[in-house]
Amino acid sequence: MGIVKISDELHEQIRVASATMDRSINAQAEFWIKIGLLAELNPHLAYNDLINKLLLNKPDLIRGRA
Repeated sequence: MGIVKISDELHEQIRVASATMDRSINAQAEFWIKIGLLAELNPHLAYNDLINKLLLNKPDLIRGRA
């Protein structure tokens, strides 16, 4: 595990989202990072498609071939 420095504003956004989504702050940040990475690797997919593929554990997502 490493330490990532983020702005206070982003930390506050993560804190609010984590409370809303019933996740820890670290889990919320990890989720957003994972979704952001997958969105960049798969720009042709909508958010709902990314979530569905994550739920189905599609390994091709990480290679940008959904």
